[in-house]
Amino acid sequence: WSVNPFWKADFKQLPEHPISRGVKPFSTYDEWYFYMRFVDEMKGITPVLSAVAGADTMRRADGPHEGNPEVRASVAKGESQVVGWAFDRADGGRAFGFSGGHLHSGWANDDQRKLMLNAIVWTAKAEVPAGGIESHPSAEDLKANLDKKR
Repeated sequence: WSVNPFWKADFKQLPEHPISRGVKPFSTYDEWYFYMRFVDEMKGITPVLSAVAGADTMRRADGPHEGNPEVRASVAKGESQVVGWAFDRADGGRAFGFSGGHLHSGWANDDQRKLMLNAIVWTAKAEVPAGGIESHPSAEDLKANLDKKR
């Protein structure tokens, strides 16, 4: 089963896919769910974000979302973990899965934000420009509409 530690994922390579247009390799800290179970033979699935989880992601005891023998073996082998993927459904529908997004600070990462905007456009079956969707929010823009801490 999947696990969900917080860790800094280093996305060194991105595939040739409309969702990754204009996105450069990047790193970001988040709660990344990984060791996902996908459909047989990954039918219709294109991994878009993959990274190797460090041994420190397995410091918690085994539990429903902390660890298990299978995921520990995968991490020990240094296997790349898929944390973002495109899905082309047999009926023509599209979807994008992203196991991060738990920290608002991720929106400040230009490449992560571009990837998400590209994914929205691709999922809607619109054309993603060659350089991807540009956006340049200010620090104030990113703070707008956040709930005040109590």
